[in-house]
Amino acid sequence: MTNTNTSTKVLDFGNLEVAFSGKSDKDLTRAYWLFTAMGRNFLVSNGTRFLNFAIALHLPVLSIVKATIYKHFCGGEDIHDCDETVRKLYKSKIGSVLDYSVEGEENEENFEYTTAEIISTIARAKGDPATPFCVFKMTGVAGFDTLEKVSSGNALAAKDKEEFDKVKHRVNKICTTAFENNVRLFIDAEESWIQPAIDQLADEMMEKFNKQKAIIYNTVQLYRTDRFEFLKSSHLKSKSKGYVLGMKLVRGAYMEKERERAIEKGYPSPIQPDHASTNRDYDATLTYCIDHFPEIAICAGTHNEESSHLLVRLMIQKNIPHNHPDIWFSQLLGMSDHISYNLAAANYNVAKYVPYGPVISVLPYLIRRAQENTSIAGQTGRELKMILEEKKRRKK
Repeated sequence: MTNTNTSTKVLDFGNLEVAFSGKSDKDLTRAYWLFTAMGRNFLVSNGTRFLNFAIALHLPVLSIVKATIYKHFCGGEDIHDCDETVRKLYKSKIGSVLDYSVEGEENEENFEYTTAEIISTIARAKGDPATPFCVFKMTGVAGFDTLEKVSSGNALAAKDKEEFDKVKHRVNKICTTAFENNVRLFIDAEESWIQPAIDQLADEMMEKFNKQKAIIYNTVQLYRTDRFEFLKSSHLKSKSKGYVLGMKLVRGAYMEKERERAIEKGYPSPIQPDHASTNRDYDATLTYCIDHFPEIAICAGTHNEESSHLLVRLMIQKNIPHNHPDIWFSQLLGMSDHISYNLAAANYNVAKYVPYGPVISVLPYLIRRAQENTSIAGQTGRELKMILEEKKRRKK
């Protein structure tokens, strides 16, 4: 089975009854108006500015945010608020990745608080098949400046070395907890100029805890031109040091920021020249991982139908069971349910990212979701088309 037409026969993402089985009529209506708004560039860009302005003036806008975009893309304000979302997803055989999505907290007190919160998600996930992974962003437990200085490769001043030692201690504490509780843990990718420090820490944790199986997973953003080669070199390193490589594969989330910084600083952009190049490297990376399975455990974090079909096809070709514990598909809560629910119905392993945190603290995440749905060609239109078709189907 080597062509797209054949792959669509293997698994049909067009079954909307399955895709929206977790949504009530009210949920569909809210999603329709939300994606309609996000399909208009001027509303997203001006709405973001208005939101920041209104918050600065202490206007009561957060209740509106909570009832609309927050409700669609987030599980709740704390771990316990997420229980209902976790339960509903697992009823459809979809796991949850509880993601404490508070960003930009640049002080020791907040780093320690976030560390404790991540450890709480691990305790929540222990022994629960409904929460198969946990996740954290390095900038949640480390200062951006510290990560940037380490990533530069220059010698660190004593104060910076002391700061990075604290970061390593926090990361080791989180990963040790995951290992001791047998909970898989994603380390998210971030901006290219702090990623070397993140990769360094991820490699150290994988070497320490992935001797028998993948517990710790690094993340590669394939919209970067160098990440396919990075994954191959990471695989060779893991083989030479005797551990299982854990990798989450995504396309990426910081494209405009990356390009703007490259222009400002006068260096070649690390971002692929076009969407087709990103797709090429993503699919090549998927193929490489399956060709070297089970030396590499993977989670395909993608909203792309063709990449999802490709992984299904590769698993069939290699006679890998649908529910092999070292191969997962993942999408964000509130997006691409037609992929998530149909894969789960076919007994593939699927996990949804379920962000949570106080509404005002999660705003940067929500703004990125709105911008992403506006900027990705066809994403909003695809969601709207499916929602309308499902509403018509239910009326019949």
